[in-house]
Amino acid sequence: MITDTGVPKFEKHEFSSKNNRYCLCIPIINEGNRIIKELLRAQKNDIDKIIDIVICDGGSSDGSTDKRILANLGVNTLLIKKDKGKQGAQLRMGFYWALERGYQGIVTVDGNNKDSIEDVPRFIEKLEEGFDFIQGSRFISGGQAVNTPLLRYLSIKLIHAPIISLTAKRLFTDTTNAFRGYSKNYLLHPKVKPFREVFSTYELLAYLSTRASQLGLKTCEIPVTRIYPQKGKVPTKISFFHGNRELLKILINNMRGKYNAD
Repeated sequence: MITDTGVPKFEKHEFSSKNNRYCLCIPIINEGNRIIKELLRAQKNDIDKIIDIVICDGGSSDGSTDKRILANLGVNTLLIKKDKGKQGAQLRMGFYWALERGYQGIVTVDGNNKDSIEDVPRFIEKLEEGFDFIQGSRFISGGQAVNTPLLRYLSIKLIHAPIISLTAKRLFTDTTNAFRGYSKNYLLHPKVKPFREVFSTYELLAYLSTRASQLGLKTCEIPVTRIYPQKGKVPTKISFFHGNRELLKILINNMRGKYNAD
């Protein structure tokens, strides 16, 4: 079913069997109390009852992946990457494991407690309706962008979203948002091939934002909420200068078709 060799080495800890048609992959690394709070919110809203929650850990060392704690918080499975690569590698690990386990689709969300994990049912509804790529957006009707840093807002509106929309040949409004849904059909499409080592950092997010509509698959945006803290350091893994420079490079490479499968 998956013929590519670009799947990182990883170990798995399954706290429960497969209980639902879809799984929620949450890539994290040293998110501390933020992921705990997010999982508590998910549990409070019975998200763990309607979708299997999978933590895709990049090698946390802060105690946030304690197996007993995660199991008590409704996590179905913990995957721990034992290989090179960053977020892209964590997602390849999670996607591979999920497809091998037989899930019909995958929802992803960041693990820093900024996103409205309560909106997961909306993604499930769209997957059930046959959509192949569902992008969560705080910028469409019904969505909420709270305390978004001005530079982040401007970079999305003026750079990231226009380039992604041009590449995808359709309008997307919140293209840095990793709160998304992917169908099994999309991830296994012969012209997608996400299991390649070129997807090491943020390449896979950009690529999967655009490839579905390029191939004529069914795509949509749905409203979500993203809340940044009023005070303190913004929870992000992207450095302002180097990180944003690399993101721009990825956007240009993606627009040029560098990541497209044969």
